[in-house]
Amino acid sequence: MSLHRAVAIVRKEILHIIRDPRNFFLVTVSPAFLLLLLSYIFSFDVGQFNLAVLDLDRSYLSRLYLHSLTSDQDLILAYNISSYVEIDPLLTSGQIDAALVIPPGFANTIHRGQPAQVQAIIDGADPFVGTQIVSSLTARSGAFVAAAGATAAQQGQPLQVRTQAWYNAALKSMNSMVPGLLAIVLIMPTMALALALTREKETGTLEGLIATPVSGVEYIMGKLMAYMAAGLISAILALLVAVLWFRVPFRGELAVYLLLAADYFLACMGATVVIAEFVKSQQTAMFIVLIIFIVPSFFLSGMISPVSTGSPGSMLASYALPSTHFVEISRNLFLKGLRLDQMVRPALILLGMGSGALAIGLLRFRKKVA
Repeated sequence: MSLHRAVAIVRKEILHIIRDPRNFFLVTVSPAFLLLLLSYIFSFDVGQFNLAVLDLDRSYLSRLYLHSLTSDQDLILAYNISSYVEIDPLLTSGQIDAALVIPPGFANTIHRGQPAQVQAIIDGADPFVGTQIVSSLTARSGAFVAAAGATAAQQGQPLQVRTQAWYNAALKSMNSMVPGLLAIVLIMPTMALALALTREKETGTLEGLIATPVSGVEYIMGKLMAYMAAGLISAILALLVAVLWFRVPFRGELAVYLLLAADYFLACMGATVVIAEFVKSQQTAMFIVLIIFIVPSFFLSGMISPVSTGSPGSMLASYALPSTHFVEISRNLFLKGLRLDQMVRPALILLGMGSGALAIGLLRFRKKVA
């Protein structure tokens, strides 16, 4: 592979992006524009949820209360913890959706006919889940007191659930939806790459490139690097819209955001290189990208509702989408401020997806021009 020839392809593609207003809009400006539009459309405040429990009362009644909360398996007691310091790592890593704290004297308070209080610490990075957990805990707690026949229930004083949301204190849907939508809008540079690859076939210029000393690897890598570079510009513009217009807090590091955005582009564009080997028209390429990447991402990536774990098929469909992993990355960066080493799993999954798909695309292209 000649770096000089690959750079020439990069320069050619960047000039094409700059000189064509429609292509320039699609690659760089459209993600920020779509983020602005879709955030207003999808912003609304609403499986199974994992709980960590800090039982400071350790009474028979507190154990009975926990049993009543988890009896139907909608709320799962995933961890019994012994101190508050254990809550943050579990919430940060996504192992739990909420932590429930039962204070000392819980049973005595209820037996005296006074309203007892428990504390629910919610992961506010996903307000849809947080709202559902608060609603579920409140309803089940009231039902528990009534079923126990306690004096407090007879006096119409149900158990009180005091909630506290971390990372998104007001449980604003916009703070969660905007980072999630980044996974959707940043597919636009991928669509532009698909159009660029098929445009060469449709206009007949690919044969001219094949006649030059440029190899298949140089041709593909040149186009890929050009559109990834333009995509990173679009990622910065989208970040500015999220932070400056929607006032979403960005607690992560910009360098980590750009690195993982490039990782996401690699996963999406690597698959696009493979797709472009099977289609010859820009219209078909655009349709396939819409069907494979954009439409499923709205419903399966965890952007609107949690990823379904009801069946292996639904889980496979969700985790096969690059957007599922970038939704997790984006929310963790914006709301939790996680470091790169705390997001190794989704980052490596995207890297594996992109590297594997790109290798397949390069092999197929080289065989075609041989």
